Amino acid sequence: MTKLTELTLCEARDGLVKKQFSAKELTQTHLQKMEETRSLNAYITETPEVALKMAAASDEKLAKNEELRPLEGLPIGIKDLFCTKNIRTTAASKILDGYKPLYESTVTQNLWDAGAVLLGKLNLDEFAMGSSNLTSAYGPVVSPWKIKGDNRQFVPGGSSGGSVAAVAVGSALATTGTDTGGSIRQPAAFSGIVGLKPTYGRCSRYGIVAFASSLDQAGPLTKDVRDAALMLKIMAGYDPKDATSVNIPVPDYEKMLSGNIKNLKVGIPKEYRVEGLNPEIENLWSQGIEWLKNAGAEIQEISLPHTKYALPTYYILAPAEASSNLARYDGVRFGLRTSGKTLDELYELTRAEGFGREVKRRIMIGTYVLSAGYYDAYYLKAQKIRRLIRQDFEEAFKKVDVILTPTTPTAAFAIGEEPKDPVTMYMNDVLTVPANLAGIPGISIPASFTEEGLPLGLQILGPTFEEARILNVGYVLEQAAQFKEKALKLRTSI
Repeated sequence: MTKLTELTLCEARDGLVKKQFSAKELTQTHLQKMEETRSLNAYITETPEVALKMAAASDEKLAKNEELRPLEGLPIGIKDLFCTKNIRTTAASKILDGYKPLYESTVTQNLWDAGAVLLGKLNLDEFAMGSSNLTSAYGPVVSPWKIKGDNRQFVPGGSSGGSVAAVAVGSALATTGTDTGGSIRQPAAFSGIVGLKPTYGRCSRYGIVAFASSLDQAGPLTKDVRDAALMLKIMAGYDPKDATSVNIPVPDYEKMLSGNIKNLKVGIPKEYRVEGLNPEIENLWSQGIEWLKNAGAEIQEISLPHTKYALPTYYILAPAEASSNLARYDGVRFGLRTSGKTLDELYELTRAEGFGREVKRRIMIGTYVLSAGYYDAYYLKAQKIRRLIRQDFEEAFKKVDVILTPTTPTAAFAIGEEPKDPVTMYMNDVLTVPANLAGIPGISIPASFTEEGLPLGLQILGPTFEEARILNVGYVLEQAAQFKEKALKLRTSI
């Protein structure tokens, strides 16, 4: 039988139903894998006692042949941006070290109600600000992917670096992530797994530590498309505690994976052929087009003319919202407190010690663009361009059903070889940011490798609340790419 840590979420679900193993055995195997792969630094907080208790409760249900919940006994990891009741939640920042929320986020509550087992809280870029997972106060996450004959360690991508590393190495069956400018899809592409960003409003943001409230969206990170469909069905849904949550039905995404895309219109945006696009990724994009053509899809070039403004627009709006959201961390109510002679000094010293360099940089940018004299010139103008970007997608989806692009302009880079210029680092998000600004869903599918053996991904974008459609196209790409089979032959991962 396949090793338990190599099973997909759906395979593990089916194995539990058939009583091939117990929830306790499944959980213990993943806890053991967590210990064996601690060098990756994927987890900030491990919760073995909680996991075994939850697994035991699932085994009782299984033994009694009771009606099973959708994720009964399945061990997963949670990005340490989701509040978990009485379990440390840090957002990978020193300023929240030791903080234990008194409430549960809606997304994680949905997962526990469905029978999932909590393995632990996963590392990330501090406050989800980054695309490498090098900014965490708890140290960088290391990708499980290696190049043969090369001792360099590679970034897993970010900000959901711990989430993707855990899935890729097998120390969690699936994980949660958040995507503000590509923080699910970009690391998924770097790490050879599936990453799905739902439509803004599809998953509740209640209990998720805020970065940029008009952009943040929770989503699953999984080993394959079917697992992503299963996870999203549980994570999604209307929540009256979140004013941006949309009250529309959540379909059974797994049942809608038909693999039939005959006559589906696929748009290829000419503006996504950005400067610096790796030739190997360009070739993969062409290959992806051929795969979809062979499956019966119709290919059509489209234009998204305001795409070139997406990155600067994002890096005005997101820091502006972050500067407002992060004002609550002042050392008074919770988290780190550094004593000062006056209240102002307490604020200053706490924030100086508690926030890392990248967080401080974005707070300063955000404060600047919101300040008197610059609000109209930067923030207001960025909001207008955001609307134009959204209109570009709305017009495109009148002509095509989905859009196919690469997920990232390059493969993962080695730790220590990352761009030192922040603006160059921000370019990692150039192909993912537009979807966040428009609020549309997107999924990254692992599809090929560089010549050296590092993963590359393809991205599918769809109209709002058409997650089922992009999952189905992703399913077709997954079958054509045969990524897992090629990965086994390469044997480049840990």
